[in-house]
Amino acid sequence: MTTFGYFLSSEEHPPKELVRQAKLAEQAGFEALWISDHYHPWLDVQGQSSFVWAVIGALSEAVTLPVTTAVTCPLVRMHPAIVAQAAATAQLLLDGRFRLGVGTGEALNEHILGAPWPPAADRRRMLEEAVELMRDLWSGKLVTHHGEFYDVETARIYSLPDEPPPVYVSGFGPKSVQLAGRIGDGYVSAMPDADLVDAFRKSGGAGKPAAAGLKVCWGTDESEARATAHRLWPTEGIPGEAAQLLPLPRQFEQLSTLVTPESLQLPCGPDPEVHLAAVRAYVDAGYDEVYISQIGPEQEGFFEFYSSVVLPRLR
Repeated sequence: MTTFGYFLSSEEHPPKELVRQAKLAEQAGFEALWISDHYHPWLDVQGQSSFVWAVIGALSEAVTLPVTTAVTCPLVRMHPAIVAQAAATAQLLLDGRFRLGVGTGEALNEHILGAPWPPAADRRRMLEEAVELMRDLWSGKLVTHHGEFYDVETARIYSLPDEPPPVYVSGFGPKSVQLAGRIGDGYVSAMPDADLVDAFRKSGGAGKPAAAGLKVCWGTDESEARATAHRLWPTEGIPGEAAQLLPLPRQFEQLSTLVTPESLQLPCGPDPEVHLAAVRAYVDAGYDEVYISQIGPEQEGFFEFYSSVVLPRLR
């Protein structure tokens, strides 16, 4: 049975609004939450980027749903020892309902401390070491670690949950998907690609959950909804590695001028068949969890539409 969750966009909404949307999502029948972890939004027009760990604390008091970061980069901006402590606290606050989604990140968020942005192969090795280090710290023992990328000196996490948070690993290319299968407790993606899910399963992910997210823009008028999606998320139409390499929102804005509203492959407007087809593509690809994010301000209408029309038909 597929789990259908809601994807909270930290880049687009202020923190209190994220908590409000989480409540609406639970009331509408969504079964879990994703929340993005950014320092910068992709575009200035999106306008937000709150500290995800503070918002997760608020979510723990506002809803009873599981929460997954989609995704945290424990490589450069935040040392894995600090992420390990934050994730342990989140797991305690959420009574075991927290999952740490991790990935190799984007220069957009990670360049801010002035460190060089490593190539993809190095970032994969960094992620593997970071996950190993975090799991070591979640054991509760005193940890000293001098690895290829990270150093920890006599560190111990005292506030620990009974069970450490599962680690879901993001992957979009074959090498990162293989890494996810090998070291992850689950898999994170944003593409309805059955080959990726199959590669994850064959790389060690058999029996582990695979989760994916997509963006939609519900509205009573399809053309207006598509215009909203294009204004706020033209970056969804940018292919290739640019999302990992560009450091500034203005550079994404420049590249986004090449994306037209018509070229955005997003379900927009009020037609339930359009939304159902988009979500079912992820289910058919083999994902166990699918998270939907509503673009723009029409949140109440979206939740009513999904609660009364889309979710019942999906189930």
